Amino acid sequence: MRLSAASLRLSRSPALLALALPLAAALAFSDETLDKVPKSEGYCSRILRVQGTRREGYTEFSLRVEGDPDFYKPGTSYRVTLSAAPPSYFRGFTLIALKENREGDKEEDHAGTFQIIDEEETQFMSNCPVAVTESTPRRRTRIQVFWIAPPAGTGCVILKASIVQKRIIYFQDEGSLTKKLCEQDSTFDGVTDKPILDCCACGTAKYRLTFYGNWSEKTHPKDYPRRANHWSAIIGGSHSKNYVLWEYGGYASEGVKQVAELGSPVKMEEEIRQQSDEVLTVIKAKAQWPAWQPLNVRAAPSAEFSVDRTRHLMSFLTMMGPSPDWNVGLSAEDLCTKECGWVQKVVQDLIPWDAGTDSGVTYESPNKPTIPQEKIRPLTSLDHPQSPFYDPEGGSITQVARVVIERIARKGEQCSIVPDNVDDIVADLAPEEKDEDDTPETCIYSNWSPWSACSSSTCDKGKRMRQRMLKAQLDLSVPCPDTQDFQPCTGPGCSDEDGSTCTMSEWITWSPCSISCGTGMRSRERYVKQFPEDGSVCTLPTEETEKCTVNEECSPSSCLMTEWGEWDECSATCGMGMKKRHRMVKMSPADGSMCKAETSQAEKCMMPECHTIPCLLSPWSEWSDCSVTCGKGMRTRQRMLKSLAELGDCNEALEQVEKCMLPECPIDCELTEWSQWSECNKSCGKGHMIRTRMIQMEPQFGGAPCPETVQRKKCRIRKCLRNPSIQKLRWREARESRRSEQLREESDGDQFPGCRMRPWTAWSECTKLCGGGIQERYMTVKKRFKSSQFTSCKDKKEIRACHVHPC
Repeated sequence: MRLSAASLRLSRSPALLALALPLAAALAFSDETLDKVPKSEGYCSRILRVQGTRREGYTEFSLRVEGDPDFYKPGTSYRVTLSAAPPSYFRGFTLIALKENREGDKEEDHAGTFQIIDEEETQFMSNCPVAVTESTPRRRTRIQVFWIAPPAGTGCVILKASIVQKRIIYFQDEGSLTKKLCEQDSTFDGVTDKPILDCCACGTAKYRLTFYGNWSEKTHPKDYPRRANHWSAIIGGSHSKNYVLWEYGGYASEGVKQVAELGSPVKMEEEIRQQSDEVLTVIKAKAQWPAWQPLNVRAAPSAEFSVDRTRHLMSFLTMMGPSPDWNVGLSAEDLCTKECGWVQKVVQDLIPWDAGTDSGVTYESPNKPTIPQEKIRPLTSLDHPQSPFYDPEGGSITQVARVVIERIARKGEQCSIVPDNVDDIVADLAPEEKDEDDTPETCIYSNWSPWSACSSSTCDKGKRMRQRMLKAQLDLSVPCPDTQDFQPCTGPGCSDEDGSTCTMSEWITWSPCSISCGTGMRSRERYVKQFPEDGSVCTLPTEETEKCTVNEECSPSSCLMTEWGEWDECSATCGMGMKKRHRMVKMSPADGSMCKAETSQAEKCMMPECHTIPCLLSPWSEWSDCSVTCGKGMRTRQRMLKSLAELGDCNEALEQVEKCMLPECPIDCELTEWSQWSECNKSCGKGHMIRTRMIQMEPQFGGAPCPETVQRKKCRIRKCLRNPSIQKLRWREARESRRSEQLREESDGDQFPGCRMRPWTAWSECTKLCGGGIQERYMTVKKRFKSSQFTSCKDKKEIRACHVHPC
């Protein structure tokens, strides 16, 4: 599906069509020009069969499938690398996959689909969309793509590459630019099959793994998690082909799951150490917070490890955080060559893969376990529309990291058939001589401080440090080099010059203890890097031995433990820190008792003294606009770190916030709800009734004025009758009403002797709308009797509370 989407995209792009075939330009000198080749069915095959200058038997160019398998599993993704060994290079290339014994004349001749990793380097050919070629013609030494194996029943597949270098075309039907893969037997129930040949190399080799994160908001802007982005601690190991840490098409172990979901390497390290017979070195490197920083601010995480003839593979992984269960890493990378030597350098661009244990689709999706658990697979740009890597056209995912594995030393007699370009037996970790000072003129430093004391007090290798202060950075676009400088060193009396002018290599890692229980012996070696100029013999020892104790007690009640691993790096980069080492339980006590032996040890370690480097800050920016358009709001201003301090945190505030006041916001008039309509003011005929509402808030600062507070509407109960008898009846009713009113007044007179009082008035409006007000009503004297001598005959007033609810 990716191939189809990419092909459609290419067919719509005139710019890509203009690139056409850089390879074709290189072939223009052949007897039969490409202009005469019809761009129709069979054109892909024509490219592969075109006549040109060919060279057989060369080894500077190679086509490699990750893991060097001889079989493929249908539907599985494989990383394919086309590379040139320095100083060779190539300008253009073509990569195609054909079914065995097919010419490529028809669409069904092609097998599987390619998936682009880096669109700046590779693209599908506009005239042959099943093949991959370069995006732009330029010098290059390596390209990578994914190849997705065809469905079952396809049979064997031939991956073929051609190389263009200047006007020379390299192509061969058999050799280093052709790779044959046959379909895996369907009866095989394992995971992704990567048959690995036995290693024929001699001695051991030491490598340094360096991890460069490229996952940033600039490269992956969609939904990028700004605050918590990081790479977890790297965990892995060099191991034999009998042990698999992780692989595409396999299921994640509990250790892999904890790395993938939590970024915790603890369980994974435990699983690796339990395979002590299959593992030579445990690979560990620190986490990276945040995920990306310039190298002049912080060195890339790295770790060193060794390989030998039986444990010549290396695997590692690190979590992309935050994420559901996304990681990057290498699986079973073979460092042994078919020429019985050790690989000099491996460079791999990495895209994220899914561990199959969590079903989240975004960086910060809530935990959602995948039930049942799925197989490990690479992420694609068509997984889910909410994915941060989603591309509706199925484009490639931009690489998120790069790993570089460099050979830094070899030990023992070597038996490589083809000589290496680098002889690191002689030049083992020689300290690089620094070129002349290349500090930019825009970076103003203080002088270097004196070298600190060596971090090692013994003859083991340590390091010492000196530092300088960045006083000013005149141009922020030009990065300034490090303010710290480190140099390898040993303790007092351990200098290479003591007793000889020989230059020696580092000590190679201690060999395993000679016994698995009790006290035995172990040894380590080093080599002469440079002999004395006067031709004298080196007197410094090249081998040393020491006693080693593994499982002091060998009784049935004692545990059988592995040897102690190497000490971890010091937890501090300066000052006092801690370092740890570990070992695993190899066999529990034979009598069934609990194992009481310790599995980890810790001790203090001293690094060069810490010195505080002050923060260099830019001026404050202008205040931002007020957060509101009227009334009270907030505004902010920022400044930036011009140079990060490597030692200690910079505690200076980078943002300030203050209140701001704009003209008052308009307040509109606020009214109560309408009251109920009053009774009609007439008992017959036409009348009217009214309703009212009160003003709760007067308009202020230009707010909307108050609308009407009284509404009137007509009412008509019945017609007034003009019949005399009826009129008399009405008079009689009115007379009886006046009499009853007089009786009430007389009763009031009984209550207030000597007086005739009017009825109580209606209660007045409450003085407050809330919070407790008062209402009043009155009773006034209607008639005072002359004979009365009572003083109680006077106007009356009553008061009561109202609207007592809180405002």
